[in-house]
Amino acid sequence: MLQMKNVSITYKKDLRELVSDLSFVLNDGDKVAVIGEEGNGKSTLLKLIYDSQMVEDYVEYKGEIIRNHCILGYLGQELRTSDKKMGVYEFLSEEESFLESAPSELAEYAAKLHVPLELLYSEQKMDTLSGGEKVKICMLRLLCRKPDILLLDEPSNDIDIRTLQWLETLILEWRGPVLYISHDETLLERTANKIIHLEQVRKKKGARHTVTKTDYRTYVSERMDGLRKQEQLARKERSEYKKQQEKFRRIQQKVEHQQETITRQDPAGARLLKKKMHAVKSMERRFEKDFEQMTEIPDVEEAIFMKFAEVQALPPKKIVLDLSLPELRSGGRVLAKNIDLQIIGAEKVCLIGDNGAGKTTLLKQIAEQLLARTDIKAAYMPQNYEDLLGAGGSLERVTPVTFLSQGGSDEMMRVRTFLGSLKYTADEMDHPVCELSGGQKAKLLLLKVCMSGANVLILDEPTRNFSPLSNPVVRALLKQYKGAVISASHDRKYIYEVCDRVCELTKRGIKVTHP
Repeated sequence: MLQMKNVSITYKKDLRELVSDLSFVLNDGDKVAVIGEEGNGKSTLLKLIYDSQMVEDYVEYKGEIIRNHCILGYLGQELRTSDKKMGVYEFLSEEESFLESAPSELAEYAAKLHVPLELLYSEQKMDTLSGGEKVKICMLRLLCRKPDILLLDEPSNDIDIRTLQWLETLILEWRGPVLYISHDETLLERTANKIIHLEQVRKKKGARHTVTKTDYRTYVSERMDGLRKQEQLARKERSEYKKQQEKFRRIQQKVEHQQETITRQDPAGARLLKKKMHAVKSMERRFEKDFEQMTEIPDVEEAIFMKFAEVQALPPKKIVLDLSLPELRSGGRVLAKNIDLQIIGAEKVCLIGDNGAGKTTLLKQIAEQLLARTDIKAAYMPQNYEDLLGAGGSLERVTPVTFLSQGGSDEMMRVRTFLGSLKYTADEMDHPVCELSGGQKAKLLLLKVCMSGANVLILDEPTRNFSPLSNPVVRALLKQYKGAVISASHDRKYIYEVCDRVCELTKRGIKVTHP
């Protein structure tokens, strides 16, 4: 069992409260999903529970975390810089329990994770693995610890659909508690039996949370229904209050007028008017008390809003891509052969395939080709955001505003308006890009794509870092987009709601799996 008692978390830099007075208990069998918009402290919460030293540089906290000597297994969103330069075997060997595990046990883990057994003993550098392969290796190392409690930060990021299904089974069958963050709505719907929802309200000046023992779909449905009823009741009460106020003002004005016009020769009338004014003042105090007790209009953290700039329509028979590759290579390895892919007009095509199949490598080659064309306007959103944003300190002076702006005061105001619609605060707009969370970087890159006026988009895992409450907005945006979309994704809702054609990348080429 793990328990949190009255925990509050505050940013050191701007003293913004991320979490306020949060209490909950994790018991065996709890599958607890932590949800909320980007930058709301979800990852910080998991790090704090695992090891407070991981967050002491940028937040401070008060309250009590009772771990009861449990063995915690933590899966982070990103590798440490030092880990990226390690070989796979060296990285795994950092966990003593990996070296103590029986070969048969490691073989079983590798099979379930769809990882070649020889990769576990490889000297291949961690940063050369695909995103999904990194997650699998980290997950294998975590499982070797045989933890009592799983703390998983975006375990569904980048892993292929077969491994996603294994992850669902792992969470459901895990005997101890599982506390996890995921943007995969399908995973949440199939596994969560308890929800912790972290929100930033009053324009990110206040923190609020909800802890409820229910499944994800029920929580979202009941929350929306409750908010809708609360807003209807609040607006009805305010409408009735306004009518009462108008009636009261007429009475008040009439009594005041009578007081002004009454003569001294009518003392009885003056006494009567004084009583009337006393009654009017009493009525005013009652109205003020009623107003204080009125149902509040819901103050919720709304989902993001964004839209595409006007794009030049693609002719229906326009050949956007006619790709023929005898071989797809990466780092000297042949990933696939005989690749043929043609895209005509405003098609929305999604590439799927096992981790390491070469989807990101292929999209990079497609992007390089299409970005150089002049008969179309292409935009590219990579899986690794640093490809465009820069890594670490290379963009320390670049802020979201300067990254998006082309210059000029009018353009700067326009950019700030767009960033505001994505729930950036004024302070966050001027933070260095390198300090943003993964979700905030994803919003920044997608916004740049939206503002570009491109009629062809190349998107590598476009929904992977958006919250489950914002992902429906992103899917609707891309579904309504009038240009062509070439993407890679493992997000099952995105695949089936947005894409016209699904193509699986295999070692033998591309196979259409869904027309």
